[in-house]
Amino acid sequence: MSTITIERPGEADRADWLRLFQGYAEFYRVAMDDEIAATTWEWIQDPSHVQEGVIARTADGMAVGLAHYRAMPSPLRGIEIGFLDDLFVDPEARGDRIGEALIGHVAAEGRKRGWPKIRWITADDNYRARTLYDRVATKTLWNVYELIP
Repeated sequence: MSTITIERPGEADRADWLRLFQGYAEFYRVAMDDEIAATTWEWIQDPSHVQEGVIARTADGMAVGLAHYRAMPSPLRGIEIGFLDDLFVDPEARGDRIGEALIGHVAAEGRKRGWPKIRWITADDNYRARTLYDRVATKTLWNVYELIP
């Protein structure tokens, strides 16, 4: 893996973050518009908001990945755990263990905050990412449901 840095994006990183976030939305075939992007950007810029974000950069400064994560209550345990909402690596940088580094960063944050576990979901057909996830985490037996109220 090439040397990368992972840090919270600032205003100077907005265009790079947006390019990666749009790539993530395209990958999952989710419509992205300026309002959604602006809201998510505001969330990760606001230190009082639960949603956090980081970007990964190569040694030459190229933004190649992002992760969005947050604390999540686990009522049955009476504790907070972590939840990794979004993870995306630029297709041209895949295979360089950027995703693993981003997950490692979130895990390190989780250890600092006392989260005993971090959860995430992915599409069943996201085979490449699932290969990584199977290497760094344990797949649970839970199924995910959505209800549109």
